[in-house]
Amino acid sequence: MTFVFDRLTGQETERAEARNGLRHILALSLSKLSDGLINPKLVLSWLLEGLGAPSALIGMLVPIREAGALLPQVFLAGWLQRLKQRRWVWVAGSAGQGVAAGLIALAALLLEGWQAGVAICGMLAVLALARAACSVSYKDILGKTIGQSRRGTVTGSAGSVSSALVFVFALLLVTGALQTQAAVIAAIALAGLLWLLAALVLSRLDEEDSTPGGPSGADGYWQVLKEDANLRRFILVRGLLTSTALAPPYLAVLSAGGEGEGLARLGQLVLASAAAGFVSAYAWGWLADRSSRMMLLLAGVLGAAAMGAAMVASLLGQAQAPWVMSGILFVLMVAYHGVRQARSTYLVDISPEDRRSVNAAVANVAIGLILLGAGALGGALTWVGPLGALAGFAAMAMAGGLAALTLRDVKDVEG
Repeated sequence: MTFVFDRLTGQETERAEARNGLRHILALSLSKLSDGLINPKLVLSWLLEGLGAPSALIGMLVPIREAGALLPQVFLAGWLQRLKQRRWVWVAGSAGQGVAAGLIALAALLLEGWQAGVAICGMLAVLALARAACSVSYKDILGKTIGQSRRGTVTGSAGSVSSALVFVFALLLVTGALQTQAAVIAAIALAGLLWLLAALVLSRLDEEDSTPGGPSGADGYWQVLKEDANLRRFILVRGLLTSTALAPPYLAVLSAGGEGEGLARLGQLVLASAAAGFVSAYAWGWLADRSSRMMLLLAGVLGAAAMGAAMVASLLGQAQAPWVMSGILFVLMVAYHGVRQARSTYLVDISPEDRRSVNAAVANVAIGLILLGAGALGGALTWVGPLGALAGFAAMAMAGGLAALTLRDVKDVEG
């Protein structure tokens, strides 16, 4: 009887995990699609330019989005640790992003000039804070509700679905079908609705109660970082591999031919990113379940090789030749998506259950600061041209990939 009961219990657990997996895939797909529709590098930049906002405000979009989504996490994690049901933090964050996106669309309809710029930057800051809540809670939720051998597959599947849809959106941008202001505002409003729907989907997740606890205050998080040498090495690896995220705009600069600058250049970047994500997301997820540590090595080396190829193409005068730079950009974005998948899976797998959100917060705050420093480095290197920035980023990517070999293997932690 005991064997039969255990078998039935195991089957019910598998069914519950399968249901959770579908909810994760659907909610993540909707959220990632929303990210693509409101992309500050492309959509919001073009929109603010069309509304006549000052260039200084347009230049603030990406820093607000990136730093705002990372730096608050160390404070949010302490609150998260006191909750038994942690999916509600992600639900609130997704709903917050939806409301903020809707207000951005409303501001674009009603305001112009610097007023529109200030309002949209302010709402983007709210959106970034809500995203921080999603980011700091998701790894904990994923670890609680999906088995280790399936986590990469779940997130990779969501990446493939969303990338396919963003690819369609990017095609419409590149071909000119969505280059009217009304269409862009409608896309942003749609992103808001999709975030609200994602919140509704993940609210249905089957989640067991967590034990409240964890460090509180900055001193507690600093102690976590000081005591965990592997976490410090992981932050170093991830920090070096941020180069794969910072390098793509420089490839777009090299490939521009003097006409069709701005939106067309950024549209190519979105198109390459979406295609790369669609092709590679599931495969990267499968590989991450086997060895996320070795995948960080592979992604770093691949990213460095792509940047090296871009420099060679530019030196040979082939950067503006048909398909050359776009093909290199595609490879680089494959590496970028690999880095994202591997570092997320590795951090979940390597962290004890009661430390997932804390480790995620500590790592993300550190990466937020590293991103600011690496972006400043890239800006400084542009004094010698885009090739200087690419050379620096290629060295970072290669160093990050090789440094991944120093990380502890997940199997060692399990043992």
